Order: sequence, then structure tokens, then C-alpha cells
Amino acid sequence: MSAPATSVDPKSTPAFQAITAMRTLAMDAVQTANSGHPGTPVSLSPVVYSLFQDVMKYDPANPIWPNRDRFVLSAGHASMLLYSIIHLMKVKTVEHETHVVDKPAITLDDIKRFRQLGSVCAGHPEYHFCSGVETTTGPLGNGVATSVGMAIAGKWLAARYNKPGFDLFNFRVYSIGGDGCMMEGVASEAASLAGHLQLDNLCWIYDSNRITIEGETDLAFNEDVGARFLAYGWNVLRVADVNDLPRLLHVLKQAEETKNRPTFVVADSHIAWGVPGKQDHHSAHGEPLGWDAIKAAKTFYGTDPEAKFHVPPEVYSTFENGVGKKGAAASKAWNELFANYKAQFPAEALDIEQMLNRDLPQGWDKEIPTFPWGDVEDPKTGKSKKAGAASRDSSSKVLNAVAKHVPWLIGGAADLAPSTKTLLGFEGAGHFQAASPFGRNMHFGIREHAMGAAMNGMALTRVRPYGSGFLIFSDYGRGALRLGSIMDLPVIYIFTHDSLGVGEDGPTHQPIEHLASLRAMPGLTVLRPADANEVSEAWRWIMPQKNKPVCLILTRQELLTFDRTVCGSACGLHKGAYVLADAPDGKPQVILIGTGSEVGLCMDAREVLAAEGIHARVVSMPSWELFEEACAKDPTYREQVLPSAVKARVAVEMASTFGWAKYAGSEGAVIGMTSFGASAPLKDLLKHFGFTKERVAEEAKKQIAR
Repeated sequence: MSAPATSVDPKSTPAFQAITAMRTLAMDAVQTANSGHPGTPVSLSPVVYSLFQDVMKYDPANPIWPNRDRFVLSAGHASMLLYSIIHLMKVKTVEHETHVVDKPAITLDDIKRFRQLGSVCAGHPEYHFCSGVETTTGPLGNGVATSVGMAIAGKWLAARYNKPGFDLFNFRVYSIGGDGCMMEGVASEAASLAGHLQLDNLCWIYDSNRITIEGETDLAFNEDVGARFLAYGWNVLRVADVNDLPRLLHVLKQAEETKNRPTFVVADSHIAWGVPGKQDHHSAHGEPLGWDAIKAAKTFYGTDPEAKFHVPPEVYSTFENGVGKKGAAASKAWNELFANYKAQFPAEALDIEQMLNRDLPQGWDKEIPTFPWGDVEDPKTGKSKKAGAASRDSSSKVLNAVAKHVPWLIGGAADLAPSTKTLLGFEGAGHFQAASPFGRNMHFGIREHAMGAAMNGMALTRVRPYGSGFLIFSDYGRGALRLGSIMDLPVIYIFTHDSLGVGEDGPTHQPIEHLASLRAMPGLTVLRPADANEVSEAWRWIMPQKNKPVCLILTRQELLTFDRTVCGSACGLHKGAYVLADAPDGKPQVILIGTGSEVGLCMDAREVLAAEGIHARVVSMPSWELFEEACAKDPTYREQVLPSAVKARVAVEMASTFGWAKYAGSEGAVIGMTSFGASAPLKDLLKHFGFTKERVAEEAKKQIAR
């Protein structure tokens, strides 16, 4: 059969033998599983081999050393490409994200169990499953977008912590994406951001094989991708044949030397190269090749056609003598450099150690405010008024108080910082730009999905990211938010404009189903504080979390600050729900449950009921997830807050009623939304949709009567 021109001797060189082992492991694993994508691992093995063996700083014996180069396989369906080289390099296992143990991350037996229950070799690369996988990929485009966050973090770390003679952070980030990645919008968002930020520590390799699941890309995709990236401000290079190792290395060296621009390498490949009847055919993309085709391919590669999962001993030696030795020397030199750095710059070194361990500095929370209640002076009019603030405003104060003492807490907004109040305004905070990579205020642009993916990449590099936007636009970034939840990353989402309180902006900007959908996501904690002091406690809970993503849901409209001398302590937020105000004898006739701005509405309704001699308990429930955790730890806590004997309950939330029956009871009342909102002043909307103290009190009386 004819084959692409190649400079690799198919019979003798260690490089070709290693590449052949990668290819045959992938073919055998997919065929044994009778599931998976063999074509791309076969075609791109030379690229991944060259990256790890000849280009990247990477130590298989210490796969988490901080200055390693990162590799992200955005084309996650080609997972065997990554698993095979992790095995051949003998990457060691990392436990609890921070401890390397003398155990292979992937054994040959693991590869034999590819895509089987419990195997570390899952269908798509999973961050928590095995060492060497830098991020979970699968949904196309998210991997390359995540790599942008890693590159951002690399630039920030270098600007913050590098000193003359101490180049602690200079790692590069490489990612492979295919046609599918280049079609997805998140990749375009992220590429635009990377070009703007001039991330010259970033290199994407575009596997241009002209095949997708449905067939030839001409069916739906015929643009000049390279020209698009030139327009983004990238350096665009080309490799006409991925089997041409000298050309490949030359181009990757050019990428390394390029300044002030990320690099985009268009790499032409032939899917399932060397597999008779499969090359350039879409059937090789999404299904096993068949044992007959695999035997023919092994014959073509010059290896035993009958042997399955066979790795010649000299292949392991090739990697040990290449990436193994170079990586060990590089990580050892870095550790020695850091020891000297620690002696000269102990404060900065402590920052780095705490950041890498996801710990917090001593006294990080010392400036978190306790907000006043009762009568205060209105700064605008000079007259007396009840203390209160929109939770986006109180959160802004707490965020700034915390960020001053946690230097690696960095983030921003999808072009909405003036509205989400997430700007860090203290001296030295600065703005992260190409010319000022030390800045801590990120400007993600109107790119919600790329913002989420970049935040994941930043968290994977151990800085602590936050990103903000309107709650309604959480839809735009949901794919990245979900991946962060799968990976248990401590990313912080700050979503404001959380309800009908958006008012005149109307249904397109009023979130209805969003709280319910976010609460449905496993691993994600949703916090909707009811007043300024609950906001303070929310941040006290958020910051120590090492493996929990969170959505902090905040209002635009002002919230009354509750008098904590007569109300329950705001510390109750840590348990997800607590008794804010109780019946005089602790025996309520009805329980009113609310979140966020609706807790104040419940308090007002409680007064209406009290005037009629009806005793009500108000429960603030800022987090369903934390409440369930608290009840799991202490089975009596649910009964303390929501006594089963009190069947009369009313839950109030300016959002979908979905899910509230669990707390209101199957016959309890839920005052919520069963339609989209409307465009009108807030007072009119509240009356129209029934969010009034009179309506809550009336429903409470109906519950008692029932």
C-alpha cells in the first residue's frame, strides 16, 4: 500500500519502534474493548512521542512538579494516545493530588481493561483517574480552552514569583485538538482571548485529518482554519506530514522561540496511517479496526502481527533514556533552585507552598466584615434608614477583604465586573494584560464558556480563580462548569442578577430554571445568601474548600441586614439551612423557607402572621447541598430545622418550583415561577407574580387550615 512520505526508518530506529508500540497498544486496546476511537491515536503517535521525548520538560517520576510543561489532549476520544505514552514513560501515581508514590499510573493490565468499569483508562481522559492526565477532556473544544487557563496561570506565576536568577516558572502548555475542537465555539472564544493576551507559552497542534464521525469535513467545515488563527493574533505554522519527525521538531522549536504570540500548528495527518482499508476513512475514527486489519498494520510496521499488547523492552529503555533522564534532571534542578529561593525569599516561597497545597495564609479572613444592622445613615441623603445592601455589593467588600490576604486569588468577569462588583480595587491588584501579567483582575471578555474553561485550567495550575457574570448566562458556560465539577476543582463562580429583580430587562435576563439546574449538578455547591452577613459566612466557607466548585448567587436589589441579636447567627449558613427566626415557644404552626432575597419576604410575612396571633418559623436555606451534608453528618439536624410534626410549610423562591417539594413537603406550598418572567419595574413584577408578604401569609394560613 502507498503511504505518506516519512523520514522515519520503519525497521530500525528507536523512535519508530516506540511510535509503533504506541500505535499497536491503541489498536489492541480499542479492539479488545470493542469500543473507542483507534484512528487518531494511530495517526498522531509521532506527534505525542516527539512532544514528550524531545520537546517538553516532563519528569515521569514526578508528574506534578510545578514547572513541568503541560500536555492537554483536547481530542479526548483519542484517549489511548495519552494512555499508551503514560504507560511507556512509566509515569508514577499521584495520590490526593500532592503525593507521588512508587507505583505506575497505568499498567499493561490497565490498558487491557480500556473502557471497562473501574479501569483508570476511561473512554475519555479523566483528571482524577490517573496521573499524567492534566485535565478531563471529552466535550470537544474544552481541552484547548482549558489550556489557555493553564497558560494564563503560567504567565501570572512567572510575573509574581520569578526573581533575578530564579526563573521558577517558565513552563509551556501544549494541546492537541482536531477538526471538532476547531468547530466548537468555546475553542474560538479561548483562541481569541489567548491571542489578545499574547500567550507565547501556549501551543495548539491542530490535527487536520479532514474526518469527523459523519464523514469528510467538507460536509460542514471548509474554512481556512490557519487564516482564522492569524486573525486572532497567533503565529501559524504547518507540518505537511506528522510522520516527518525532523520537520515536526523544527516547527515545535519555532513555537518555543516565538515571542508575544501563541502558536498554532496545522499538522496534516492520515487517520489510521498504515492500516489497510482504513486510512482516510471515517470508519477508523469512531469504531474498532478489526483484528485482520490490525494484523496487516502490524506487518506493515514491522512487528509481530500475532502479538497483542506487546511492548519490546527496548521501547521502555528509549523513554527511560530520553524523557526519563531529562525530566529527572530538570525536576531535580528545579527543587534545588526552589530550596535556594526559599532561603532568600521565604515569604514568597511560603506563598508558593500554600498555593500548591491549596492551603490558605494565616489570617486570610481577618478583614472579613461583620455588617451592621438596625438604623444607619444613608450616605446619599444623610437620613436614617434600615441597614441593607445588595448582596453583590456586600460580596464585593468581602472579596476584596479576602483577596488582599490570598495573593493567588485572581479572577474577573465576562465583561460585567461593574455590574457583578468583582473588581479588586486595593492597591497593587492591577489588571492582567499582556503587558502586565502580574495583574489580578482578569478581563475574560464576553466569553462565558471560555471563562469557565480558563478557570478550570487556572485551578489545575493551583492558582485560585473566580469568574463572574449574570446568573442567566450560566447557560453559556455550562459545559466548562460541568467539567470543573467532574474534576472537583475549587473554582468560584459569582453569579449576580439572580431573579426577577432584574426588572425591566425582562425574560431574557431573568433566570428561572437556573438555580434548579445548578443544584442538579453533582459536586457543585450553590450558595444564595439572604443578607450581607450570610455573604461574609459564604466566603468563610468557600475559601477553605480544596475540591469543591461553588456558585455564589447574588442580588442586584438591596437586602435588609438582619438583626443578629434577635435572629439566628449567620454562621448557620455553613449547615446550609438554619432557623433565622422562630415561634416564641419554639413550636411553630407553620414554617416559611426562603433563599436569598426571599428570606426577607418570609420575615415580613412572619410579622403579618404574628399580628394575627399565628406563630411562624423562618428558615433561611442558602444551600441545599450544605444542608444535606449537615443532615448526613448529624441525622438529628433536619428535625431541628424542619420538624416533621410541622406539616404546614411554605417555600418561597423567585425561580422554578422544581425540587422544592423535598423541603416544603409533598402537600406544602411553593411560591415560585412556573413561567418565564416579564419586563416591568420590580415592584410591579413582584405583585404580578405573587411575591408579596400578603401572598406568603395567605398561603401559610391555608397550610395551617389544611
